[in-house]
Amino acid sequence: MTGKSDKSRESSKAPRMPRKEYEAELKRLHVELVKLQRWVVQQGMRICIVFEGRDGAGKGGVIKALTERTSSRIFRSVALPTPTEREKSQMYVQRYISHFPAGGEVVIFDRSWYNRAGVERVMGFCSKKDVEKFFAFTPLFERAVVESGIILLKYWLEVSPEEQQRRLEDRINDGRKTWKLSPMDIRSFGRWDEYTRARDEMFIATDTSWAPWHIARSEDKRRVRLNVIRHILAQVPYREVRDEKDARLPKRGKLGAYQSPDYPFRYIEEKY
Repeated sequence: MTGKSDKSRESSKAPRMPRKEYEAELKRLHVELVKLQRWVVQQGMRICIVFEGRDGAGKGGVIKALTERTSSRIFRSVALPTPTEREKSQMYVQRYISHFPAGGEVVIFDRSWYNRAGVERVMGFCSKKDVEKFFAFTPLFERAVVESGIILLKYWLEVSPEEQQRRLEDRINDGRKTWKLSPMDIRSFGRWDEYTRARDEMFIATDTSWAPWHIARSEDKRRVRLNVIRHILAQVPYREVRDEKDARLPKRGKLGAYQSPDYPFRYIEEKY
């Protein structure tokens, strides 16, 4: 935490970034992400990125911007559903560990084991004792993760109540976004202070030197996407992997030597 109040953070909003400027910078950062991807594969690196924040904070948009130009086999996004009865009987972090990266992989958690410190706590899905155990265990667990050689990055996206409300109402009114709105979003909406308290206590208990929390203001979706990608690139040491030879297309064989049969191929209607 920066020590500033929510009110002071919300009042420091910059004007929305113009689309043209955003797209130009995003293209530049995507080139760097591709370089990072090749370096991760070559070096067998393991990177784990955690995104947390309130409903409507923009986690999905940041993850989409982070992954849309990289390989889904290397940059894997994980968004786990409600745990099954079998998973509920396991050690709490067990179902998350099974998705951790192997060599040459970047795994991105859209919500993570920190569900216990946030939504599970606020909505009454776990006990106070469960939360206390989580706070005692998590720093030790994350130290073991880091000491195993995994680069662990944790991001909290900070959004104001006004912007959150605008985004959630947009999900209700825009037919393209209704799938983003869950019953839990509605139930959680009236508990702003409870989530603020849960966030602050989570930071105090789990913001460590080996796995610190990084906070990104997300009032402007374009700015937060660029800022987070830039920060990730700065946290991971990488170099450009150059090919031994410049890639060139080979000479194409003679066209027309093969004739397709007179077959009734089913082309779709070209309405546009």
